[in-house]
Amino acid sequence: MPHLGKYTAYNININHERNGIYYIMYRDKNRNQYPFRYNGMPDNGGRYNDKGDNGGRYNNNRENNLPDSEDYGPEPFVVNIEDVTLANDNFRTALWTGDYLQLTLMSVDVGGEIGLELHPDTDQFLRVEQGKGTVYMGDTEDRLNYQRRIYDNYAVFVPAGTWHNVLNTGRVPLKLYSIYAPPHHPHGTVQETAEDAAHANY
Repeated sequence: MPHLGKYTAYNININHERNGIYYIMYRDKNRNQYPFRYNGMPDNGGRYNDKGDNGGRYNNNRENNLPDSEDYGPEPFVVNIEDVTLANDNFRTALWTGDYLQLTLMSVDVGGEIGLELHPDTDQFLRVEQGKGTVYMGDTEDRLNYQRRIYDNYAVFVPAGTWHNVLNTGRVPLKLYSIYAPPHHPHGTVQETAEDAAHANY
């Protein structure tokens, strides 16, 4: 198994490539998930050769400002939000939860959706970092008369008490982050799939 700093990777997924930098999520033997950037090219076997500008080594989280998969709130925290959003492979990961605000990372599968929902007392902000989709909003769940297409770098504002849903209409996972004010999900929430989220008891 390849080693990333002090960790051994048991399951590696390349989620995104931009300008020769590969954004990688891997899980260790305890199923903890960690994001990394790798400045190299994967060979045809899915392994990593030594053609990268760092000699084929994996950069660790501290060097790349990429956090482990955990909730860092409510402590002070600084991160490259684009990097962690692109690296996230979970349907939902709570990255930072405070008393009055929460940020989660999301990855919606091709053809998938976030799911129709309403937050009575929570305003929500979403920003797309990869992919494209359609956002639906309305006063009732059967009358979503506000519809807009969304792409990379688009922002969505959902007022409290508004029914809403987001569908992935592209050919790659829809990567976005979402800010809730006040927080909506429990501290430390990690939902690997949309099915996990649908069965959440809160």
